[in-house]
Amino acid sequence: MATLEQERAAYAWEHVQGCSRDYMNLTKGAPSLIMNNGLMQALAFYASKEKPQHQALNQHLLGWLNRRGLVPTATFAETMESLHQADSADYRRATEEAMALLKWIRQFAAAVTIDA
Repeated sequence: MATLEQERAAYAWEHVQGCSRDYMNLTKGAPSLIMNNGLMQALAFYASKEKPQHQALNQHLLGWLNRRGLVPTATFAETMESLHQADSADYRRATEEAMALLKWIRQFAAAVTIDA
């Protein structure tokens, strides 16, 4: 049985395959964006951008939060509604999960970037 850390690593590994340098660079600043502005604001920022790397990272984060049962679906609108209604402990858990996943995504993205 895989540990939670192994599940995060496997999810991150699967989702960074073939990522671009732009995606890799975006992942480097993602933890700071979340810590300085909050999870919902970071997700909204990524959703507002038309660039594929922003959309991909947003989808990877939403998918993980859904997989962990912290939000009901991996869609942006429903995730935002769920986080908006969450109590502070659940919101904090979602933020901590996003940050924990980003540790793996950042490391793996740097290792597999296709146009490095």
